Amino acid sequence: MASQTSPLKEARFELVEIPEPMGPVEVTVDRRKVLDYAYCEDDFGSWYFGESPFGGPVGHPLVLANDLLFLFYENYDGNTAQGLHTHEHLTFHSPVKVGETVTVEGGYTEKYQRRGQGYVVLEAEARGADGRLLVRHTGKEIMRTVAGEIVGQRRAAGAERPRTVLGTVDDSVPPLDRARLDAPERAALPTRTTAFTQDQMSAFSWAGRGYANVHTHREKALAAGLDRTIVQAQQQTGFIVSHLVEIFGKSFFTSGELDLRFVSPVFVGDELTTGGAVSGVHGDRLELEVWVDKADGTRSALGWTSARVDGDPARPTRLV
Repeated sequence: MASQTSPLKEARFELVEIPEPMGPVEVTVDRRKVLDYAYCEDDFGSWYFGESPFGGPVGHPLVLANDLLFLFYENYDGNTAQGLHTHEHLTFHSPVKVGETVTVEGGYTEKYQRRGQGYVVLEAEARGADGRLLVRHTGKEIMRTVAGEIVGQRRAAGAERPRTVLGTVDDSVPPLDRARLDAPERAALPTRTTAFTQDQMSAFSWAGRGYANVHTHREKALAAGLDRTIVQAQQQTGFIVSHLVEIFGKSFFTSGELDLRFVSPVFVGDELTTGGAVSGVHGDRLELEVWVDKADGTRSALGWTSARVDGDPARPTRLV
């Protein structure tokens, strides 16, 4: 936490220091936090409110989504932030128990300029009360930009693509209902559809904590060159993770990995549908391509994911 004698900095690329440590911050994952996250993602899974394979209720794998991403609020004034999230990489190692107080720590590790935009890399991790690793996050964003000048492009300028997502399925093979190592290549994943409301977006992006930004306030969106509020990329990530829990079950909490690029904007009320296909098997891990499409067919996010296949058929039940 920034000291009383050292006020929070304006969120400007020029003020970022490398390295710039942040935290540690303690966060209690109580039932209210779990319920708030379930509302924001429309994911009221039974494991988050009752018994689970881990003994008692656990948080959604990404219940600490913004505690990891907004760690920079420890050093910077969040109301001055105008960044655009372009890349998210997550690894999941252990579930967080409901009621547990966890520690989040990290910081900026890299900054660079590309095509006239300033990029920063934030790395963070969360550990349980006993010191076990829960989740690691690496996020890249264009910092202090005019969102309206970027989101109209097919993909965020400078968003790296180390490999290509084919984005196709083979309709001649049965779709994949749950993870298995004998899944045929290019088998389609089941789909899931949602549309985030402004109330969900505001709760997710911490409007209740006093933050006003392009996700929570239409006036801020208009000032950034947008005609309406834009869904936070990390909220879209959580939508994908919810889908992956339904495919992999409990193994995603302990071995899941997700590497995601955000390539087109999502606005309040846009209908989103997850999709994906089997891309291969590596040892005991099933590898998938994943993506999100809007109703008009525009792809908003795409990437790769994998997790171990443990053969356990257990999946959380959707309570509502």
